[in-house]
Amino acid sequence: REALDAFQLLCETEGIIPALESSHAVAGAIKMASEMSAEEHLLINVSGRGDKDVEEVKRLLNKK
Repeated sequence: REALDAFQLLCETEGIIPALESSHAVAGAIKMASEMSAEEHLLINVSGRGDKDVEEVKRLLNKK
């Protein structure tokens, strides 16, 4: 569920459609960032094409 939430958040806030694999990294980054100071930096790699996952994400989000 965290990866789906991260997928949706990145789409809505940045206009970036991440691959589901990258969405796991985004979810992890959100967790890590909440525990970091303002002086610390966090870098993630968003690779892949999320456009191929849109229908699957839509299906999974409609299940809830």
